[in-house]
Amino acid sequence: MLLDSIRTQLDTLSKSEKKVAMVVLKNPDLAVSGNITALAKNAQVSEPTVVRFCRALGCDGWHEFKLKLAQGLALALPPADESMAQGDLASDLVNKICSRSINTLLDLRNNLKPAAIEQALELLARANKIEFYGQGSSGIVATDAQHKFFRSGVPTVAYADPHIHSISASLLQKGDVVVAISQRGNSTALLRSVQLARKAGADVIALTPSGTPLADLATVLVPIDLSFNIDPYTPISARLAHLVVIDILAVGLALKRGPEFRKKMQNAQKALQKYDLQFDAYYRHAPKA
Repeated sequence: MLLDSIRTQLDTLSKSEKKVAMVVLKNPDLAVSGNITALAKNAQVSEPTVVRFCRALGCDGWHEFKLKLAQGLALALPPADESMAQGDLASDLVNKICSRSINTLLDLRNNLKPAAIEQALELLARANKIEFYGQGSSGIVATDAQHKFFRSGVPTVAYADPHIHSISASLLQKGDVVVAISQRGNSTALLRSVQLARKAGADVIALTPSGTPLADLATVLVPIDLSFNIDPYTPISARLAHLVVIDILAVGLALKRGPEFRKKMQNAQKALQKYDLQFDAYYRHAPKA
């Protein structure tokens, strides 16, 4: 979405271009309904400055910028109160929690860097062994990741106990990869394990917010920077974002392994389905107690 691009590039804009950006961010509907003269006047800049601002965002000029902004606003979900209240009905919970989840995934899609995903996939494709570390709710994500990645043909494990993953990290070797998962990126135990893994020669992919201690220790950072209010229910949405990133990496690795590997995965799936059919048939015909 164009508004996300404006927020991302704010620091790269000139002082006068930044004035235009702030006016657009404050009232994007006004920018769409008005003309270049009105926007320049509101931002207290010249019309050529507005044109330079549009080109800085990758648009040919004012008209393309206005069109892209209008398209982005049309696709955006309307703002909603997602905070939970004591008197919420079931219908309120359905709307609020689904809206929060949808907005979290849209936020992730708009901010996740494809280059970081590609770098992570390069490491995973060369890995001799993949270990997933996480604690608390991130430990659940690590377990889910191991369940998805073990089919890749690369030995994989998941550890949520800080003592266990610290021991395992110290035994890693060059060519091994750790995927460290954290919603906050400041767990002392997890940081210690990551330091041990790096010291042992392993690479570390961190799924965590930018600018955190864990991000600074990573070989490759896949930043999960989400903009939502902090409340007791926030980890629900944050965990969803981490799970989606795991899915992206798992599918990406499968594609990198090529068609032969895809065929092996399909054979494994068929074997599982055949087992399920046999299991169902047995219970349908088994004598009732």
